[in-house]
Order: sequence, then C-alpha cells, then structure tokens
Amino acid sequence: MTRPLFVSLDGPKGTGKTTLLEAVTRALRAANQTVIRLSEKKNDPCRRETMALVNQLARHPCRDLELSVCERLAESRAWISRQVLPAQPPGSIILIDRWYPSDAAFRRTVPFDEILRLNIARSVRVPDLHVGVVTAAVTSWARAAARTRGLGSTVMHSLDEQVACTEAFERAVVEHGWVLCRNEGPIEQATRQIVAEITACIDRLA
Repeated sequence: MTRPLFVSLDGPKGTGKTTLLEAVTRALRAANQTVIRLSEKKNDPCRRETMALVNQLARHPCRDLELSVCERLAESRAWISRQVLPAQPPGSIILIDRWYPSDAAFRRTVPFDEILRLNIARSVRVPDLHVGVVTAAVTSWARAAARTRGLGSTVMHSLDEQVACTEAFERAVVEHGWVLCRNEGPIEQATRQIVAEITACIDRLA
C-alpha cells in the first residue's frame, strides 16, 4: 500500500474514542507502522466561524441553522480532503477522531442520509475504514459526567438525549456497513479489534 490509509473513529461523547485512539496508535507504532493522528477541529480553517454557528444553533434550535452547520462541516471536511489528507506520508495510517457520521448522532432534524449527500457532493474523502465506537448510553453518560469538564457539549444536555444519540449512531453504523466496536470491556480488547480491522484493510488494499 503506497497511499495513506484513512481510518476514522466516530461515536457519541463518552464512549472512549480518544483513549482508544491513543491505545491503537501505540499498538500500531509498536508494530513499526507510521501513524498520523489528525483532528478535524485543528485542521479546519474556518473553525471559529463554524463554532459560532453551532453556539447560535444551541441557543436557537431550528432546521435552517442546523443545515447550515452541517454544510459548513462538510465544507471543512472537503478542504481537509483536498489539502491535508493527500499531504501525509505514503504508506502511513491516518487516524482521525470523528468524521461525518458524528452528525448522525448529534444533529436533531437533518437526517443523516441528507448529511451524507452533502459530504459526497463536496467530494469529502470516504474513510478506508470507518469504526463506530459505542457503549451503553448510561455508561457513556456516566463517563462524561465523571470528567472535570463534564460532557463538554453544546448539544447534549440529558441522559434521554444521550440515549437517542446512541441509538441514532448505531443505526447509522449498521445501515452504512461501518465496523462496530463496543468499548465496554478492557481497552485492550477494543484495541485488538481495531488493529485487526486496520491490518485486514491494509491487506485488502495491498
């Protein structure tokens, strides 16, 4: 495989994506793989304007504002797809925390299929491997509540919303054929699953 392998881990807040990404990164590097960790928010040239719109949506929820947020996020992913992803080293593994499926979990009125079409129309890069990280909603909610910063969300405010978010995300994972990772046991178990999926993906593309 000469081109970079693009792998996205998505899921509701509190499912342990960041911890899992760190463990997967360590495991892959221990196997002499070149791993590039990217963050959408750190590579979005218009992040400040987008987050201002997200905060406006949180204060005044409506479909038009929500659609505008989804469009801006799709534009940022299109820019990253054109400018950032191709610049990574050949043969590397790009790991990113969140890509477009997260909208399926956190947005209220715009259907995920519509969000997906927005991304496709803008030539947003489709990950070579998409991993949906989930836990029981009560587990992710409790994990988030235990953090110093709490859930840290302008959108999620109750356990009922977390339940709806988790259910919406799991439906998207199944409907679109992404890999489902239930991160409820030892971190080593979920790490082995994802590393095995990445290795299988590399073999298929070789």
